[in-house]
Amino acid sequence: MVGVSYQRFPTVKIREMKDEYMKFELRDTDASIANALRRVMIAEVPTIAIDLVEIMSNSSVLNDEFISHRLGLIPLVSKKAMEMRFSRDCDACDGDGQCQYCSVEFCLNVRCEGDQTLDVTSGDLRSFDPMVMPVDANIGKDFDEDSVDPSIQKKSGIIIVKLRRGQELNLRAIARKGIGKDHAKWSPAATVTFMYQPEIHINEQLMETLTLDEKEDWVESSPTKVFDIDPKTHQVVVVDPEAYTYDDEVIKKSEAIGKPGLVEIYPLEDSFIFTVESTGVISAYQLVINALEILKQKLDAVRLSDDAQENDEQFGELRQHLGGVL
Repeated sequence: MVGVSYQRFPTVKIREMKDEYMKFELRDTDASIANALRRVMIAEVPTIAIDLVEIMSNSSVLNDEFISHRLGLIPLVSKKAMEMRFSRDCDACDGDGQCQYCSVEFCLNVRCEGDQTLDVTSGDLRSFDPMVMPVDANIGKDFDEDSVDPSIQKKSGIIIVKLRRGQELNLRAIARKGIGKDHAKWSPAATVTFMYQPEIHINEQLMETLTLDEKEDWVESSPTKVFDIDPKTHQVVVVDPEAYTYDDEVIKKSEAIGKPGLVEIYPLEDSFIFTVESTGVISAYQLVINALEILKQKLDAVRLSDDAQENDEQFGELRQHLGGVL
């Protein structure tokens, strides 16, 4: 229809934000955009992870492949991931994936000399780039050395392998930029969920026909604390609508006691509540910002593709017209 625009202007309201946790509202859009944003956060925001391991010496009880797999799953600080190049697209090293623009080198060299079992952890990895290191590299540095046993500090981090006397592990590792779509080790998200914001309406007139005991039974039929009874007025009130899990238990209870229509609950189809938890490689806030930037790039690519196709069609019609004239 000419003159009709379906353009929408989504809005975001941040409710809670911590380093690795964020909760926000996404309004004035539909489920397709909300789900696209969720999928991009999980699978397409780039991070850095160990992708190549060269083991020079390994006399531990774990074989080389097992240790390589464990190294790949160690989360690395990835604040500079958006600036790095994918190894397959790097022209500085011809796609070899071992240059300063597309990779970061790590080394690990540990030998157990004592009788006590030695824990080799992610804290033993040495990075050649101070901006890229295991997310728990600073754990233990704030302890008071006089009051805490130094052996406790050495055990901080993710355990890679345990060594006994005479055993050693010496290796070199290359970390590269990647996305969760290629391998889960590159996914920056621990959990990304969204739900429709529920709209709850209580039929006050019908509710007043219930006794106080019936109201209490009805409130308790909800598995989550959505409703409560006001101690002064004895009226049923909505205390936390977002705790509703669309289980329909209160609706079933209303029908069971012969009061259908006691409450109406329906989702707002243009309002979503997101919960984002990061693995620690980047902050939850940066995860959302990067996902929005990537989603924007994808939409721009689609728009440019449509424009190019439209131009091709126009040039095709012009070519046919000129051919007819000639």
